Amino acid sequence: MKHENVQDYYGKTLQSSADLQTNACCEPAEMPSWLKAVLAQIHDEVLMRYYGCGLIAPEALKGARVLDLGCGAGRDVYALSQMVGEEGFVVGVDMTDEQLDVARSYQEYHREAFGYRASNVAFHKGYIESLEDLPLDPQSFDVIVSNCVVNLATDKQAVLRGAYNLLKPGGEMYFSDVYADRRVPEAMARDAVLYGECLSGALYWNDFLNYAKMAGFTDPRLVTHRPITIENPTLEAAVAPLKFTSATYRLWKLADLESDCEDYGQAVIYKGTIENCPHGLALDGHHWIETGKVFPVCGNTWNMLAKTRFAGHFDFIGSFDTHYGIFEGCGAASPFEADAVAASCC
Repeated sequence: MKHENVQDYYGKTLQSSADLQTNACCEPAEMPSWLKAVLAQIHDEVLMRYYGCGLIAPEALKGARVLDLGCGAGRDVYALSQMVGEEGFVVGVDMTDEQLDVARSYQEYHREAFGYRASNVAFHKGYIESLEDLPLDPQSFDVIVSNCVVNLATDKQAVLRGAYNLLKPGGEMYFSDVYADRRVPEAMARDAVLYGECLSGALYWNDFLNYAKMAGFTDPRLVTHRPITIENPTLEAAVAPLKFTSATYRLWKLADLESDCEDYGQAVIYKGTIENCPHGLALDGHHWIETGKVFPVCGNTWNMLAKTRFAGHFDFIGSFDTHYGIFEGCGAASPFEADAVAASCC
């Protein structure tokens, strides 16, 4: 599929989320109350042109530099602008002029709405497969997000490699996307509507895991997932027998992660100090870490907490001095089989 087809679909065919023909690019119904309050501050036209499939609201963002790949009209950029605060900064990248025009037209509106002295967002036109062509410095972002856009990219591996290069050591790619339960046939991938609806460009979930690891993101973590129902008989017949799911993953840029979860007898205690997460932190779908409770972890989970922006919010017990074998219980990798828990903090 060519870039021009996607640009036409999102710049001309779709004028609002009501024009979508499936529910693939629609966010889940459940949303924490604090995030609803954040979204209530965003202009209606920006909200109307939202085509995401998940909630890309990672924790502990205050003061962070964040990059949104495929930002569209800027809904998530302006939501993240509030989360990082005036001392943080958010950059949005998109290839569609019509979407960027909307995003930029409300930059001053949101600065005033948030009470900031200066805008803490910027927008660049470009392709997420060619991030090296944009004025973005390597290792300059704490977090990279993306909401139902990687499936639209013509070279998914290039997106992951580019994101890895732009992250600081200890940085995170936290993103939602659509995945298929098997590889999408070539003929289906050439269908412009199915591609624009975030279906025929979807990666087979296991190919995604392998691409992520090849890019340097060892031990991808599944946060949440939900099955996609195609409430359009014609399109449903066109994609049968494939099944699709919307899944959120977090990928860490950490050199010390191992290919498997290994047991070193370690544990952590969450202090309950992350904003909007007083009772516990859902690191991923298999790690709900309750405040104040000693929580055994594998070596990889230890590093995801000790060598990232989460470090100050935990006490750490143990070391890597003694190895006890494989760590059981970090969970299944397939979003079609895993029983991932909701990651909304409470």
